[in-house]
Amino acid sequence: MDDETRSRLGRGAASEPVVAIALGSGGARGLAHIAVLEALDELGVAPAAIAGTSIGAVIGAAHAAGMPGRDIRAFALGALRNRGEVMGKFLRARVGRFSDLVLHGRGNPVLLDGEVCLDLFWPDAVPDFFESLATPLLVVATDFFDRRELVVSSGPLAPAVAGSMAIPGLIQPVAYEGRFLIDGGAVNPLPYDLLFDHADVVIGVDVTFGGRRREPRRPAPFESMFGAAQIMQGAITAQKLKMRAPDILVRPGVEQFGVLDFLRAGQILRAADACKDELKRRLSARFEAALPD
Repeated sequence: MDDETRSRLGRGAASEPVVAIALGSGGARGLAHIAVLEALDELGVAPAAIAGTSIGAVIGAAHAAGMPGRDIRAFALGALRNRGEVMGKFLRARVGRFSDLVLHGRGNPVLLDGEVCLDLFWPDAVPDFFESLATPLLVVATDFFDRRELVVSSGPLAPAVAGSMAIPGLIQPVAYEGRFLIDGGAVNPLPYDLLFDHADVVIGVDVTFGGRRREPRRPAPFESMFGAAQIMQGAITAQKLKMRAPDILVRPGVEQFGVLDFLRAGQILRAADACKDELKRRLSARFEAALPD
């Protein structure tokens, strides 16, 4: 990477490794990304670029806006603390109503509008446009009709992120520049491959790894649907890792949590904290190896 590129990405001398981070999909498990961002903050390492899919795009946007990890943690814990308030916001974000189903036989009374969800749950610090972010952000969504990955890095931020997190059956597809976007996890659940041209050290944070350990039983409908998506995303990531892995792969120990366990935010973050020291050791070793003799 030449000095001009380093300067454009806001980094220092050529001897200092440029770091970029990919935050993967995984629903509530993705709250673990906050602990990883805190570890970077504690080392004084500012990512030159962030790539995010689904929940990774949601949290990545907050960090790209300039929020340190500890502030994102405080905001998330506050926003998800009260079950009644959280459920009230989800009800406000519904696309349909139960009356549509009962009286007219159409609609999905639990389907959510992703942009409304972001408006209700996102920190005020997140701007309206990519161009106002402090750090370059790459958001991965799936173009439903073209059946391919779409990477968005400019223009309005909320529609791109809402599309990235539009889990089928839960969040309605998002209209975006003549396309309809659904969950980016369908094509690229851990988008570290987008960052190799942006950095010397690429970190990937995988929260789809592993499943909940429990006695075998028939899965409930929602559990089956979301579980199948997690299995698919884990399989895609496993194949990507065989081709080329990120320089540092982080897998926080959050496999015991479900995709919709947002009300267990404190437990998820405490479980994720265990990965911070190992990440700091590995990243510090990279920096030390780059020092001139």
